[in-house]
Amino acid sequence: MLGTFTRIGTATAAVALLAACSDHPDPTTPLRTAPSSARADRGGGEDPTATAALVRQLAASRGIVAMPRKPHVREELVRLGQALAFDKILSGNRDVSCMTCHLPSYATGDGKSLSVGAGGTGLGPSRQPPAGGFIPRNAPPLFNMAAMRNLFWDGRVSADAHGQVSTPAGAQVTAAMQRVFEFGAISAQPMFPVTSHAEMRGNAGNELAAISDDDLTAIWDGIMKRLGQIPEYRQMFEAAYPGTRFDDMTFAHASNAIAGFIIDQYTFDNSPWDRFLAGNDRALSAKQLDGAQTFLTLKCSICHTGATFSDEQFHNVAVPQIGPGEGDGADGHDDFGRMRVTGNAADRYRFRTTPLRNVELTAPYGHDGSVTMLRAFIDHYSESDLKLQSYTTSLLVPALQTTLLGNASALLAARDTLLQGVAFDDTITDKLMQYMSALTDDAARDLSHTVPKHVPSRLSIDR
Repeated sequence: MLGTFTRIGTATAAVALLAACSDHPDPTTPLRTAPSSARADRGGGEDPTATAALVRQLAASRGIVAMPRKPHVREELVRLGQALAFDKILSGNRDVSCMTCHLPSYATGDGKSLSVGAGGTGLGPSRQPPAGGFIPRNAPPLFNMAAMRNLFWDGRVSADAHGQVSTPAGAQVTAAMQRVFEFGAISAQPMFPVTSHAEMRGNAGNELAAISDDDLTAIWDGIMKRLGQIPEYRQMFEAAYPGTRFDDMTFAHASNAIAGFIIDQYTFDNSPWDRFLAGNDRALSAKQLDGAQTFLTLKCSICHTGATFSDEQFHNVAVPQIGPGEGDGADGHDDFGRMRVTGNAADRYRFRTTPLRNVELTAPYGHDGSVTMLRAFIDHYSESDLKLQSYTTSLLVPALQTTLLGNASALLAARDTLLQGVAFDDTITDKLMQYMSALTDDAARDLSHTVPKHVPSRLSIDR
């Protein structure tokens, strides 16, 4: 068990540790041994300056870096994107907006394991599904999206190193649309929830629902026709894109504007960890610093790396499958994750590594929100095979308690090999929880200022 560690207390000894951490094969073997020279003169305690230096070196060795500078977004584009994000006119029956499932009051999520889109009633955790039920996956937060290349849990919208965006729409996202995208993958992401019956388009009762599912262009054109009937929107679009007439625009312009709003308002880079990386040795509490050292010497930091604490790759970490699923498996209630995008059986049950910034604010966790608390999700990685096999739905809402899929053996057969042999006790969980608290930017705790007073359609706003 990873219950006991002795520490390296000097940056001098860090070099050997860094080499050990980079490819250490066995997470159950302690990585740290503290030479007597590492102790500070006062009371035999550890030198905090040396520990801080060590932690920074460990972070660098794992590729954990500061957030990149936030892209500049012109004010007119932010205003347009804000209006569009909160306006229910983008949905088929004008009953749900993008932000219904990404509420600022719930850290740009909805506090639910699985979201409820078109036809639902109520907001946040109390929102009730229509007869069609739940959306198959958890609504991920909108934080720091400009720094991410693979979006959605399965990465079906992505951008390469040159900024070329790939989407499920193929050629329906034309070269002209690609030129509109200013911010990479996030510029294209809002184009797809509006095409989903369950999320926004609805199943009946409106002109968008009647369009063929394959004809995304017609769906997008239909939304732009609605927007064009509102003079205020025409003015806002033309102010956001100077020199372009509204009638020459596509839904790519709307999607890019929503992305601009998200980037401008929901990028956070002033957590205690950010201040620590910038050189402030006092930015972390002693417990947070200890937690950082623990995190950086465990396998956690192999996948949770980079500026957002995500390697942008896809892993099977044996998360229980609940809810309606994505139509996969013998009964259609399974979700094959990344395999749905690549068609490669090796990608079955793999989902994108969760970014960790502001993670303590964004429960529930996992692609289907099957783990309701952060501590439980951290603990899940210890003996994940046993945790999966003993999982109980008792903490889920009643409507989901009977939906656990009996696919544990298939999940474990394809579980990421990084998790094999990983076991740690509550002491380590405590340390990791302390570190997670250092990744929260206090400015992300109250996002009420990001909600507009009204939207051009004058439809109600979900606050």
